Amino acid sequence: MRGLTRSLLGSATCISRSISCPGGAAVTRHNYNKRRRVSVLAQKPATTTEPAWAPKSESIPFQNEPPLQPLQQRTRPDPYRIVSPELAVLRSNLLKLLGSAHPGLADVAEYYFLHPSKQLRSLLVLLFARATNGMGRHWEQRHWEAGTEAHGGRGEELDRPLVSSETLNEWNPNMPDHTASFAQPFELCRPSTSPATPIPPFPHRHPSSTLITPPLLLPTQMRLAQIVEMIHVAFLLHENVCVGSTNEGTASQNPFGNKLSILGGDFLLGRASTVLSRLGGGEVVELIGSVISNLVEGEYLRMETVKTPTLGVLKGPASREEAWDLYLRKTYLKSASLMAKGARASVVLGGCGESEIWKEVAYAYGRNLGIAYQLIEDTLDYGACSSGLKPGLATAPAIYASEEHAELKPLIRRNFSKTGDIELAVQYVQQSSGVERSRLLAHAYAEKARETLQFLPDSDTKLALEGLTEIVINRTWS
Repeated sequence: MRGLTRSLLGSATCISRSISCPGGAAVTRHNYNKRRRVSVLAQKPATTTEPAWAPKSESIPFQNEPPLQPLQQRTRPDPYRIVSPELAVLRSNLLKLLGSAHPGLADVAEYYFLHPSKQLRSLLVLLFARATNGMGRHWEQRHWEAGTEAHGGRGEELDRPLVSSETLNEWNPNMPDHTASFAQPFELCRPSTSPATPIPPFPHRHPSSTLITPPLLLPTQMRLAQIVEMIHVAFLLHENVCVGSTNEGTASQNPFGNKLSILGGDFLLGRASTVLSRLGGGEVVELIGSVISNLVEGEYLRMETVKTPTLGVLKGPASREEAWDLYLRKTYLKSASLMAKGARASVVLGGCGESEIWKEVAYAYGRNLGIAYQLIEDTLDYGACSSGLKPGLATAPAIYASEEHAELKPLIRRNFSKTGDIELAVQYVQQSSGVERSRLLAHAYAEKARETLQFLPDSDTKLALEGLTEIVINRTWS
């Protein structure tokens, strides 16, 4: 097993280890070592002579402050309670957004936005904002911009219009924004010649005295949390579309029907894209924009059958190594990418610049936690009730079980596409150690996520992030 673990876990793509400083300045050896360590932690857990889930003993000289109490003596705060007011605002805004768009979308919003397990991605955005705000070199500027926005009457509303009054949003800026406006022909108006009031440049020394105490969360970070949640729910809706079914769908798999699921998901993706453009900052837009393509790539890997005019029907993995490679790639793209990139984008919005380690920590934590989360999800498919299983790429329990039951290999090769394949797979997995070994692998990833937090300064939020790894493994949602 050790050889397999080395093979399947050593193939992951890692964070780049070389980060250049502005102006070509050399990075100090201390910072370089810190970034290099986080880059390693962002990879799949590797092993030499110990199993992948064995704890690592090396110490990391990352801070000068005295350590916290031993782990067993700490009381970890509930991560959901720490940001419960923000999560309440997030839910309220999203429920309002879907409910006001169409009454039929209100039930969709209630179903998807109210359970804690469906808020994990936005929770990560909020927690990393709390854990790192004030530490980045551009924090004062971000803080000042937030204050300027607040004094101008623009808070963290999700659906607020763009700053420029000349920009076409949901309605033409020169028309009333209600349905009755469509009853009359559109009248062409000359654009205003008066320039917009410019926003003063960021003061180089200190912000206004009214903004001395920085907010825990910036409005842009609140909006990012809502964007991340909308993207997640949009893809859940699209996933629930029942292929080959009637328009009504199958109630057990899709309580809303195919048409509402497709339209609701498209609506959320459209809204998320619009709000994303309002955040500003090319790095954040690229990070979150790439998540959408990641989710699509991951779904292609998961699918039972992919057929192209040139290549015909593409088969499943031909070997155990290929099965692990495809599974872990799919898991990152479909599950971990949104967590990792969302957390990183939150830290960037808080003022973290190039060569600063905080965004690397956020990405490494989100990546490892996301893979741990999906590993546990995949073990649940082989429990007493396995009705959620469907044909497609083999998951960790089945790949492990194929080592003990060679009869599983042809089923994995054809992505369980034949009648009876799913039932056979469940039988073989339940007669093997596949579920237990998958849980151990999930613990290894969760431990790697905890290790990255050692680079953060001590705080209640850091402890909450540590506790979140246990919540994900044990499925103890608030």
